[in-house]
Amino acid sequence: MTLSRDTVVPGVLAEYRAFDELVRRLSGDSWSARTRCQGWKVADVAAHVIGQLTDVVNLRLEGLGSPEATARQVDERSGRAPVELADELATGTDTAAALVEAFGAPAWDAPIAGSTVQSLGFGLESLWFDTFLHADDIRAALGQRSEDVSGLAPSVSHIAQVLTDQGWEAATLSFDETPAFPVSGGGGRSIRGKAMPFVLVATGRADPAGLGLDGSVNIYR
Repeated sequence: MTLSRDTVVPGVLAEYRAFDELVRRLSGDSWSARTRCQGWKVADVAAHVIGQLTDVVNLRLEGLGSPEATARQVDERSGRAPVELADELATGTDTAAALVEAFGAPAWDAPIAGSTVQSLGFGLESLWFDTFLHADDIRAALGQRSEDVSGLAPSVSHIAQVLTDQGWEAATLSFDETPAFPVSGGGGRSIRGKAMPFVLVATGRADPAGLGLDGSVNIYR
């Protein structure tokens, strides 16, 4: 179950605006820095995040999230400067803000026509998670420590839902900075500690053994 509409809508819009500020400040050297996303430079990470929002607000939803769609988003923006992509993101964020206001509460749990996501709420929470995580990818590539914790709750919520859909073991994700989220109905073992190390492990960015887990926790396996 996703976080509430009152939490996700302002949260995802704020995340995109923060990503705009992050990208807009980048220089040529940092733009070409290698990231922990295999084969991607900082420019590619930004192109994916911004291209994904552009696809969403233009209702180009078929295949969204697939390797093919992601590669297209990056390829379409190859060679563009940080400020150009930031301007595209600013336009997309304004459009998204207008669109989500048009969707009332009943639409929150309803499937989106032409999309494979579970519901509008799940889709928006997924975008928040993805943008938050990729902002951290960029900061990590530049040797910057992220102090932002605003995206941890939607990230853990999203991961809990995906692990449930994948049939992972019953568990409860009980981290210091977030509410508790059940996996596969909850119960089972309780996974505790800080949320960000778990998010990195669950997305294939860190060794699961450090948290006493195995590779099955990687939602992208």
